[in-house]
Amino acid sequence: MKHYLLLIATGLIGTLSLQARQGIETTSDTTHSFSAQDAVQYAMANNVQVKNSLLAIQLQQETNRQITASAYPHLNASISNTINPNVATQVIPNFISPATYQVLIDKGVKDGNGNPITMPAEFGFVAAQFGTRFSANAAVSLSQLLFDGQVFVGLQARDASIAFAKKGSELTSEVIKANVLKIYYQLLAGRTQLELLDSTIAFVNKNLSDTRILYANGFREKLDIDRVNVQLTNLQTERNKVMNLLSNGYYGLKVLMGMPTADQLVLTDTLTPTQVKEGMLETMEYRYEDRKEFQYAQIGKQLGEYNIKRYQLSKIPTIALSGVYAKNAQRNQWNFLKGNQNWFTISNVSLNMTIPLFNGFVTRSRISQTRIELQRTLNEIEGLKRTIDSEAGSARNNFQSAIARLDAQQQNLQLAEAVYTQVKKKYELGVGSQTEINIAQNEWKAAQTNYVSALSDAMMARIDWLKAIGKL
Repeated sequence: MKHYLLLIATGLIGTLSLQARQGIETTSDTTHSFSAQDAVQYAMANNVQVKNSLLAIQLQQETNRQITASAYPHLNASISNTINPNVATQVIPNFISPATYQVLIDKGVKDGNGNPITMPAEFGFVAAQFGTRFSANAAVSLSQLLFDGQVFVGLQARDASIAFAKKGSELTSEVIKANVLKIYYQLLAGRTQLELLDSTIAFVNKNLSDTRILYANGFREKLDIDRVNVQLTNLQTERNKVMNLLSNGYYGLKVLMGMPTADQLVLTDTLTPTQVKEGMLETMEYRYEDRKEFQYAQIGKQLGEYNIKRYQLSKIPTIALSGVYAKNAQRNQWNFLKGNQNWFTISNVSLNMTIPLFNGFVTRSRISQTRIELQRTLNEIEGLKRTIDSEAGSARNNFQSAIARLDAQQQNLQLAEAVYTQVKKKYELGVGSQTEINIAQNEWKAAQTNYVSALSDAMMARIDWLKAIGKL
């Protein structure tokens, strides 16, 4: 925001409505006639920072959906098919031969020499292959978290997380709104300055015409005409300077609003002392809770408390339910799709409890860490209260001072105009001098500049006061 203000401050105020008034050609046929509130609404819909802050809310919503998903059943299906070009061979003790010998011994069978058969001391090993060339498996698995303290705290914190993201978006919007209003009214003040310059130029043109008539009749010197011409040139130069500042300012406002710079912008509001003072300073009271920064910090405190609770509940057991239902088959030929072949069923249901016993004091450290972070948030809230007090007090003083300055400059402008008018009448009657007119005209021009500056400062102070008390 500071970069935006710096950009706009270099240009002060804007141009495109003046282009429409002065007949200057524009590069776009799109015209926007905006009041101050229209400009704010347009910025809320098109400013990049505001749009990104709204996307942050959507991101938090998706994060919440992921947390919620942890509490839902998880269902998965799997299909696998395995080909064993070479079935693994296992060497196992020869358990077949001992059984055979035992049968022969039990039956009393004798060998060829007529001796009873006896059990050999060693039978060796047998190489065997277990499995088939092809195997297939189809399964469905279900898992359901029954109890996990951390997940349940996450579910409880969902609303606070969304509120935190929304409040952050509101903070961004408030800053953009304040800046749009400030630049908008600076533009109006610049337009007022231009109108006053035009009025002064008209007066000087009339003075130049009268001086030429008096010169033609022998009542004035050629030097008097030259002096008026110098004044007129200076005024026109000043007008061109203001026009350039207005042009740059309009570009800055459109960038802040998110409007294409080629579009034409017409400001429909006016800026008057009555508008600046309307409904203001009726009460000097304010509440911390009205400031969005304070609301944002309070939600941050709530989230910090949830964080402590989350780690505390991580020390209690978690319970989960899981189950599997599967079919598998083994073949030496790939004929799993034939209906006359056997598929074997596998199923199981498990109830699992995980009991945390010792994790190297990590949980204790995390709880301590979150407590420290929460305390830091509480300290920041106390600091924010003092900051709000200071901002509200300064804004109130600045606004009261700005209104007093505006009243004084408004009266001074009227007085300077009256003085110039009287001096000009004296000059026309031949009892005044060109020097008196020059002095009166310079004083009038200075009064105009001071009045416009005071009018702009008063509106800026009004916006700052509204923002300081959370009423913008």
